[in-house]
Amino acid sequence: MTGTAHATGPVACIGAGPQTPRDITKKSGTNPQNFAMAPDAAKLNLCNIHFHKNAEHKGPGFSISAGKGEHGGWKCNETPKLTPSELKASKAGACKGLKAGDTVEVHWVHSSCPVKPGKGLGSCLSTGCNDPLLRVETQVFLVVNSRSAANFASFDYSGAAKAGVHQARALPTNTGTPVVFRGSTTGPSYDSGAKCSPLKVTWSVRPNCAKVDIETVHKWCEKNVFQEDHGHGVRQIVTDPKFLDKIN
Repeated sequence: MTGTAHATGPVACIGAGPQTPRDITKKSGTNPQNFAMAPDAAKLNLCNIHFHKNAEHKGPGFSISAGKGEHGGWKCNETPKLTPSELKASKAGACKGLKAGDTVEVHWVHSSCPVKPGKGLGSCLSTGCNDPLLRVETQVFLVVNSRSAANFASFDYSGAAKAGVHQARALPTNTGTPVVFRGSTTGPSYDSGAKCSPLKVTWSVRPNCAKVDIETVHKWCEKNVFQEDHGHGVRQIVTDPKFLDKIN
């Protein structure tokens, strides 16, 4: 959940609230900020969908290191087991740089503000609603060339409000019980020591990878209301307990 769309820039990590991303298998955290958790995503407005190249979080199903830096992060554990067919190059290229065999972490960002889905995280704010309850539903995907894999369109914005709120057509299921915790925005503009995010976010991270068909991801990048056409960079996981929320 890249935070560059907000006017508030990085702050000193000492005194900041709990940070994200993290290793979701490790529950410890001693950050004292105890802000209110956002309600279920079904009660909030979907305001943005975007993805990061490689997983920002580390989890049971995505624990292969992809290195450090903006283009590091984590890969799905099944990556070395992909077949030649699944790794076949795609002729589509709307998602700049995306290829079969890549891992992506998708973020469905939800807001308590009266907003519609749009470009960047600025779409999650509105006049008079500068401190919303934010919730990010997260799924890590292994991108493959296979029609039997998930169709990314199934998880796109539905195009209309349901019960008064904007929602995705569906959120991924069958990838484990989501790990829910307090955190912040992510992205490479922040680090794990000096530059932290001041924004308060409730995270819901599914622990296992799912395969998604590369052709459907490229088709989404061709046209979506979020104007997304590439994978964002990653923030390295935060490991110091004083910068993390305790996971119950």
